Amino acid sequence: MAQARRVALAAQGFLDPPHAMPTMRTLQRTLGRTGVLQVDSVNVLQRAHYMPLYSRMGPYDTDLLRRATEGRPRRLVEYWAHVQALMPVDLWPLMRHRMDHYRQRQYKWWKEVPTDMHDGLIAEIRDRGASTARELDTGAPRSGQKFWGWNWSQARIALDFLYMTGELAIAGRNTQFEVLYDLPERVIPPEVLARPTPTKAEAELELIRRAARSHGVATVHDLRDYYRLSLLVDAQAAVDVLVEEGELIPVTVEGWKRPAYLHRDARLPRRIGARAVLSPFDPVVWERARTEALYDFFYRIEIYTPVAKRVHGYYVLPFLLGDRLVGRVDLKADRATRSLLVQAAYAEPCATPETAGELALELRRLADWLDLDDVVVAPRGDLAPALAAEVDAAAA
Repeated sequence: MAQARRVALAAQGFLDPPHAMPTMRTLQRTLGRTGVLQVDSVNVLQRAHYMPLYSRMGPYDTDLLRRATEGRPRRLVEYWAHVQALMPVDLWPLMRHRMDHYRQRQYKWWKEVPTDMHDGLIAEIRDRGASTARELDTGAPRSGQKFWGWNWSQARIALDFLYMTGELAIAGRNTQFEVLYDLPERVIPPEVLARPTPTKAEAELELIRRAARSHGVATVHDLRDYYRLSLLVDAQAAVDVLVEEGELIPVTVEGWKRPAYLHRDARLPRRIGARAVLSPFDPVVWERARTEALYDFFYRIEIYTPVAKRVHGYYVLPFLLGDRLVGRVDLKADRATRSLLVQAAYAEPCATPETAGELALELRRLADWLDLDDVVVAPRGDLAPALAAEVDAAAA
């Protein structure tokens, strides 16, 4: 199991040498490991897509990611690649079958929008340029608290459909984190748009191949989940091809009930020297069953859990030390007081005596990256007393 953990973490970029000042080349290398960056609107600490880069590269200029997603040459584009995620632009042709699926499926809420609105919105964006849903809202009657509680207008629903079907693309986001919709030809590089559409089997094969590189070692279920393939049978078919070609090697991982597959280029280091807090949306932990199988770490995000029923806190990040998840911390960036608030801190059974001191160092580094002055530890959780002592000692 320890070997599998080291293989998985090396594949995710935790073996790469750090750079004193990460560059675009560093970012591209890291993206080559993670494959995608999940996007989420929660901003209690830092937006989700920034955090996996920080966990692997250390403190970096977030403008690097803006340039990669909005500059030329555009390296990343937002699409439903895992869930909502930033993906390499060269994945766009591979997603066309997914786009066709959404076009044919026509979910109930999309059907409620008149089809002539689609053409009108595309024409409006063609004339106006990249625009948010709010800017394009026609004033159509709103639908109360439907659609997961959001008060979306018909224009917003139509834009969602056009984005999912590839008739619009996301050019970026504004300072309020609102999506900017634009025509694909003004977002996706022309040489990528011109590429032929692979067959569904070819697209799924490439996605499984990339998932296998990012995982290092994985089950078919893990590989299917990485890019959210619709059917397990399709993932298994792609795995069978890669096994036949020698790119994947069937292996047995101690404690795993399902067959596992090792990528032929996966590295097996003697040790992993990682020290990082991981976003709840980090690829290391986003598939919770895999996280439990690899790290013996039961993890559930509790953002949507009522306060009284939360076990560990609101925005809880696992703490990676070496090749183990040794603790978890509920963090908040209090920008008004310029403080990183540790609202709770818990140790795992595998935690070593060094855990509190190493976590204190990591939280100080994180606070500096977020431009916060202080780290403040609340007295909640079994790790909190030792952590507070380490934080206070470092400050003194």
